[in-house]
Amino acid sequence: MAVPEKDNQPGEEPGTEPAKEPGKEIADPGQEVGELVSRLTGPGDLEPAERRRLLGRLARSLSAGASRARASGAGRGRWLADVFLNIAPRIPIRDLHTLSEHHHGLTGEELADDLVRTAQKATMAVGAIGGALAAAEFAAPPLLLSAPAQLVAETIVVAAIEVKLLAELHEVYGVRVQGNGAQRAVAFTAAWARQRGIDPLAPASVSLALGAATKTALRNRLMRTLGRHLTTFGPFLTGAVAGGALNRLATKKLGEAIRADLRVKPQGVPVRPRLDR
Repeated sequence: MAVPEKDNQPGEEPGTEPAKEPGKEIADPGQEVGELVSRLTGPGDLEPAERRRLLGRLARSLSAGASRARASGAGRGRWLADVFLNIAPRIPIRDLHTLSEHHHGLTGEELADDLVRTAQKATMAVGAIGGALAAAEFAAPPLLLSAPAQLVAETIVVAAIEVKLLAELHEVYGVRVQGNGAQRAVAFTAAWARQRGIDPLAPASVSLALGAATKTALRNRLMRTLGRHLTTFGPFLTGAVAGGALNRLATKKLGEAIRADLRVKPQGVPVRPRLDR
């Protein structure tokens, strides 16, 4: 008896597999990755030694996930995107009241300024650690193959810090995305991939479609971030200096772009992600 063909959803090419929900992608790196990223992006400063230890653990966990992805035939870009979609709901996003409490009662533009400064400091610290380790590996050729795993970990953490910044800037400017944690995470991740704020008057901008265009944008953004971190390979401490400086400038640029977008959006408009496959 013939097996009936599965109907494709609107917008999908005939014969293709439908998009998967976050958490069901091919390259699930394991629960530990999400927990480590959550700790590395949580409020409060981490001691350098603790940050270095957590990044090392994250690199080892990601290395195991990368091995499974290679065995499945998944490319690095696709694997990175899948990993990030899996961990995005674990990124700790604070509401406006909590943000103000954590930033000494600041509100409005002053709070936004402080959020961007804090995110710059965090990505700079991650870049400095990743760059220093890459520089050490550069000086020790037999260990060179372990350096990319460290830089992949740096890429994931920097992306998570920037998604967190983008989401919390939406809180500050009154553009609130409704929905459950997974829906909000996907919406903010898609906005980060485009480096733009969410438009409350354009519901499609917070769609959960995760179609080809959105996933390609995320994959390309992550690969560009990884490529930036690969430039930190160098002798002595040049990698640490470059890693910190490049991350700080990139996070500052993102903060400026998102704030410029959100200043012209109508405030207090709830945005509800929709499923549009």
